[in-house]
Amino acid sequence: QVQLVESGGGLVQPGGSLRLSCVASGSIFSINRMDWYRQAPGKQRELVAAITSGGMINYADSVKDRFTIYRDNVKNTVVLQMNSLKPEDTAVYYCYVDGRVFGGSDFVSWGQGTQVTVSS
Repeated sequence: QVQLVESGGGLVQPGGSLRLSCVASGSIFSINRMDWYRQAPGKQRELVAAITSGGMINYADSVKDRFTIYRDNVKNTVVLQMNSLKPEDTAVYYCYVDGRVFGGSDFVSWGQGTQVTVSS
């Protein structure tokens, strides 16, 4: 069993910044992908940023040059630094992690979600 705990959401004015963190814990042998998704009201969940164990990074076009994803493989943590926030960034943000647990089974885990609201 792998648990994810997210933190860092909140209310910010347009142009402001927030940092989201997600810590994975449990019987983790290895982690492959660590991603951030978001879901706005009435819309489908979408990938915001992804980073693999090898350091390959992918961003949604809507957040390129504003958001930065990075991970700490020792602490099993992924961070999303969000700058120049816009009202359209308002959504619930979810952490996603996949990998392998001790014993050889693969796992996929989702965080509980953290609300990000960008408004004046």
